[in-house]
Order: sequence, then structure tokens, then C-alpha cells
Amino acid sequence: MTPALNPLPAFLWLSVGLLSIAAVLPAQADEIPTGYRQVATEYGIPARLFYAVALTESRWATSPGRALPWPWSLNVAGQSLRFPTRKAAWQALRTFLDQGKRRVDIGLMQINWGYHAKRLGDPWRALDPYHNLRVGAQILLDEYRRSNDWLEAAGRYHNPGTSPKQQRLATAYRRRVLTMMQRIEDGPS
Repeated sequence: MTPALNPLPAFLWLSVGLLSIAAVLPAQADEIPTGYRQVATEYGIPARLFYAVALTESRWATSPGRALPWPWSLNVAGQSLRFPTRKAAWQALRTFLDQGKRRVDIGLMQINWGYHAKRLGDPWRALDPYHNLRVGAQILLDEYRRSNDWLEAAGRYHNPGTSPKQQRLATAYRRRVLTMMQRIEDGPS
């Protein structure tokens, strides 16, 4: 489902979109963007882990061999959707919520509306890249405080349940995050 875009020329939408997300997209796929470093530092989270979670959650192949977290991503009941602009993602999100769908993961950190609507605020704010990163950081930090282990916190970020199935899902997710971390240049974290 791709909602109709505002009748502005595509090149103008692209320019507006790129300006608003420049600080959360890296110059190269293996670099940690400034915005992730900033938010990770605010919350005391290792930057490489934080960026790896975002890559695991919302990565999108922008060109061959290059995948980046995409800020205007939604996942609706298991279906991943990518939109060219925040407005297009917002329109789709509003439509899904108006249809009564609550199992919607939103933005860079794929934060679930059904569980975290209060933290996200309204649908427009939920799609703000920095707000989305900060809410994701809060959730990740909450899970770290429960486990005192960053990789376990990452697994619980994805699936905090305690059933054997949920724990298996969290373990598999932890492995994906670790694989992402190994691909990211460390640099200062």
C-alpha cells in the first residue's frame, strides 16, 4: 500500500527527505552516523550495538551492497513497507491505525505501536527519526537494566517474553545484531 504523495515534484520531495535524515544516514554503510552516536551517548548505550539494532530492525538495500536503516519504514503484521518520505509513511500509518491495526512497527527502531503508543506520542512524532531513536534507546536501556548484558538486552528489545519460543526468537535476534555489529566500523562509541 503506497498512499498518494503530495503533488510536489519528486526531486523536491527527495531533497526535503534527504535534508531531514542526513544525520541518521551514514556516508558509508559501515560507519555509525552522528545521530546514532549522539543518542547512544545520551543513554549510555554502546553506539555500535545501537546502530546494529537499527540496521537489524529497518535496514533497506538502497543500492547493491549497501543497506541502511530507513526512517520511514513500517512493519504491519509481518509485512515490511518502505516509504519515500515521512509524509507518505505517516499517511499509511494513519490509515492502518484507522483500520484498527495496532501491530505496527514504526521507524528506524521499528517500535511497536501496540506496546509503546504512549512513548511514541502521535503517529507523526513516531516517525521523527530522532524521537524514534530516543524511544528505541529508552526501551533498549530498560532491557539492559533487567539483564545487565547489552546483547541480551538487544534480544529482549526484539522479544521480551519469557516463554521458550520467545526466548529462542530473542536468541536468534541477538545473533543477527552481533553479525551486524561485526560489519560496522568501531570507531569511537
